Amino acid sequence: MSTDASQGRQDWQHWHEQRTAAVASSYGPLSLTGTYWLSDFPDGRIPSVPGDWRADGDEVVLTPDVGAVETGEGAGAEGALTVDGAPLTGPVRLTADHAPVHESRVASGGRRLVVMRREGEWAVRDFDPDSAARRAFRGIEATPYDESWVRSGVYRPYPEDRHVRVENADGKERGLGLAGELVFDLHGAEHSLQVAVEGDGTLWAVFADATSGRDSYRFRFLRPAAPAADGSVIVDFNRALLPPCAFASHFICPFPPPGNTLDTAVAAGERRVRES
Repeated sequence: MSTDASQGRQDWQHWHEQRTAAVASSYGPLSLTGTYWLSDFPDGRIPSVPGDWRADGDEVVLTPDVGAVETGEGAGAEGALTVDGAPLTGPVRLTADHAPVHESRVASGGRRLVVMRREGEWAVRDFDPDSAARRAFRGIEATPYDESWVRSGVYRPYPEDRHVRVENADGKERGLGLAGELVFDLHGAEHSLQVAVEGDGTLWAVFADATSGRDSYRFRFLRPAAPAADGSVIVDFNRALLPPCAFASHFICPFPPPGNTLDTAVAAGERRVRES
């Protein structure tokens, strides 16, 4: 084995261990127990979630339960809410959380209640470290590192961003922004994936292949590093990722856009969740 391949294997092993630890962490994707769209609860009451939650234009108004305020229940009591670490004693106006889950503003005991907005609709996500999925988790099945899955590619931006409608894991269609194409050679043929560009310049693709739904989850993510000035980029399928919805069904991951289903097998990267 070449020195580069040996180093690549070590780097991948470290990445895989870090990835598994992040997934299994207290507020990783396994802890998501519900995504509740406020339009489905016009009375403001979300099952098993304390408080009264109501959308109000560009904000959400959260009001504590009357009983919790009248009895003066502490932050750790069942049904009590905290906002920014202090007990909630009256209505508060909230915007969408953008910080990591463990830094979200609203908590109830050990749970974190994350406010989110998608295409103008408000929702609350309930992250519980004691979720059944987190207790059952036994790791991520992944194909051992193989340097042949590290390919040279080139990023070709579109003249202007494109937006397509794709089905999401919850059965609804939502918009997906695409900034260009990632072109690479695989099994002796040229292939391409439509990609988005993240805020830090890295690329993001949602793709499926001939293994999807059989030897691997029904689709996966790929996150190559930012392209070089000439558009060149390394495409490493050893780091193909399971989407969040592979760990908890309450995520709303987008399905691959048209053209992002490869007609060849990508027998590399993460395949499925290992459970007890």
